[in-house]
Amino acid sequence: MTLWLDADATPREVKEICFRAAERMKLDTVLVANQRIQVPAGSAYLSAVRVDGGPDVADSYIAEHAVSGDVAITADIPLAALLVPKGVMVIDPRGDEYTEESIGERLSVRNFMDGLRSTGVETGGHGVFGAREKQAFANALDRALTRARRRASVDPPTTT
Repeated sequence: MTLWLDADATPREVKEICFRAAERMKLDTVLVANQRIQVPAGSAYLSAVRVDGGPDVADSYIAEHAVSGDVAITADIPLAALLVPKGVMVIDPRGDEYTEESIGERLSVRNFMDGLRSTGVETGGHGVFGAREKQAFANALDRALTRARRRASVDPPTTT
């Protein structure tokens, strides 16, 4: 199992929670971004991949390399829509999980809001990322990693 971070827009606090989880669980964790990402020195479990600049290049990298049983952190709904059908557990930095049941609706709402913004309508956005959001993410990450580990021990991945 690998933990993937769409690191270009992931809040620092979320990255730090993921770093601690990686060390605690001895979990390979990969940060993917189109800029240089600093990971704490000396970790055997943390790595960073710098991709070329451009729209969705980091997303494409994650979508190509993540496999069933992995966990991904992203606020990017189109990326989540690619990962969820592959069996990747996806949560956003605020602790919301994208599931087979929710991803279609989330993508539709995202596209609708994007359409409104393209016509000049102010749609607002998320509020401040504070202690409540940080705690919600930490709890969601713990649940997702526990479920992924449990699933891997019951149904080990197969190679083709």
